[in-house]
Amino acid sequence: MNDFCPQDPPAEFLAGFAGFVPLAAEMVPLAQSRGRVVAEPLASPEALPPFTRSLMDGYAVRAADTFGCSESAPALLTVTGEIVTGQGQALPLGPGQAIRIWTGGQLPQKADAVVMTEHARLVDRKTVAVMDPVAPTDNMVQAGEDYEPGALLFAAGHRLRAQDMGLLAGLGITTVPVFRQPKVAILSTGDELAPPDQTPPAGKIRNVNSISLTALVEEAGGLSLPHGICPDDFGRMLALCTEAINEADMLLVSGGSSLGRRDFTRQVLAAIPDSAILVPGVSIHPRKPAILARQGNKALFGLPGHAASALVGFVCFVRPLLRLYTGQGPTLGLPTVRAVTGQPIFSTVGRQEYIRVRLTSQADGLPPLATPVSGKPGLMGPLVQAHGLLPVSRDACGLDEGVEATVLLLP
Repeated sequence: MNDFCPQDPPAEFLAGFAGFVPLAAEMVPLAQSRGRVVAEPLASPEALPPFTRSLMDGYAVRAADTFGCSESAPALLTVTGEIVTGQGQALPLGPGQAIRIWTGGQLPQKADAVVMTEHARLVDRKTVAVMDPVAPTDNMVQAGEDYEPGALLFAAGHRLRAQDMGLLAGLGITTVPVFRQPKVAILSTGDELAPPDQTPPAGKIRNVNSISLTALVEEAGGLSLPHGICPDDFGRMLALCTEAINEADMLLVSGGSSLGRRDFTRQVLAAIPDSAILVPGVSIHPRKPAILARQGNKALFGLPGHAASALVGFVCFVRPLLRLYTGQGPTLGLPTVRAVTGQPIFSTVGRQEYIRVRLTSQADGLPPLATPVSGKPGLMGPLVQAHGLLPVSRDACGLDEGVEATVLLLP
């Protein structure tokens, strides 16, 4: 059985998140709220639409006056006026009467439907022949039909989209209470690293993780604070990490989380004032070195240095806590698809695995095929080729070919 809640982070980290709480709320201008998370329930301050209006060009009528009409026996109505879009109207409508109206115009009193222009013809300047009957509310929208005053618009924890912003604008809401965006300091460690804009000397490689982690942080709704590269020096690393966490809500240290002679991340995170290690490691693949420490409500993560392991570590550990900080709950929050394994997938019992897969469409509406993208943790090609991650439970020894499973789509 493989469907074990793939949106949940590994159990060790989910337990470690227990003491963290969402960040404080702040008011932001509506125009700057896209992607931000609502911090308190938002209710409609007024009716939407604010008045009953026409959806078509045509004639405002009493629907009963058109019942039974047809092209051979049209209903003849007296035209008593015209309603122009954008001007408030207080025109009454009596029995047997019609008023010319344009799309968006406010319906007159007693009108309960609109006859489309295509279904009417003028007999003379004062008479219109209606050739197709209408029912009450046809071709019109009533005041408050979309939202009544006091109706719930969005619950706390909702992430605002473009259409949500349009709704708020339509109701005159120009500032929004949202959770503060987490500030995330990012530090890459390793004597072997060089900046991306330099040609690395012999024995060094360009720093990949700072760029990738910055993009992942911003996609998840955080604000990245890059702190460059730190050599494998305990004192220097401790000073940089202490400085970084003082200005941030979260610290990501990439590299140095294994047990090598020059891997200092665990010792450094433990030595930061008022910090405590919550999770010293976790059994997942690719590569398990991942550390979580806490300083008050601030989180300090040690992630692997290999690019594939750092990405999986971010998705499984960092992203859920960023979502918790912004009031969405500690889940991965990734879109998913159901797919069928294109070949057998092997895994180790007792270790949760995240298999990089490429999705291929199938004919006849069948689910896509998920094919593993093999490659060592330090290679970039498999990451670029993969569309998502297929989680395999630590209780499973793998998946047979043709098994349907959930694939987490990469950000």
